[in-house]
Amino acid sequence: MVFHFRKQFPQLNLYWDKYLPFQQRLEVPAKTVLLEEGKVSQHYTFIEQGCVRAFFLKDGDDKTVQFFFENEGFSSIDSFVNEVPSSLTIETIEPSVLYLLPRTYVLQLLDELSHEPGFMSMLLKITASRQRHYNDELLSFIRDTPEQRYQRLLTDRPHIIRRVPQHYIASYLAVSTVHLSRIKSKLAKGKPHF
Repeated sequence: MVFHFRKQFPQLNLYWDKYLPFQQRLEVPAKTVLLEEGKVSQHYTFIEQGCVRAFFLKDGDDKTVQFFFENEGFSSIDSFVNEVPSSLTIETIEPSVLYLLPRTYVLQLLDELSHEPGFMSMLLKITASRQRHYNDELLSFIRDTPEQRYQRLLTDRPHIIRRVPQHYIASYLAVSTVHLSRIKSKLAKGKPHF
């Protein structure tokens, strides 16, 4: 968290420096579970290197809902804020370098920052941006076909296509890996099927 905001708001370096000692640096392999569904999230995590996904289980299959990459922070936000069991499991996809800041220090830091001019406005903008992203994702699942959602990934977030294994992309699009292969084949032939 500290690194995430340091780059965006260097004028608050005094605060970032104060909380650096409380962060735990982790180097973990791929497929490391960072938070299990049903457990309470205790850390805000920042990705220095690597890729992470959030998913839930349904009838024995995992359903990917989000990917996170370098210079992004995450937690299971409802679990983290309200101290309730997480509805998601979060795990690394690639070997990753992560920084974890415990909840106690996140709350202290936010309390201190809340007295800084402009901080609450900035926090609202960040929250609104994330909310807009999640709303767009939800609307896309309701409105768009899997082919259209895949085309949006290619256009808007090609790094996902390059770095994430196909079975996770299929899970994210809510299709089978076979269906995803068909979509890719149609697009490669220049005949998208909408």
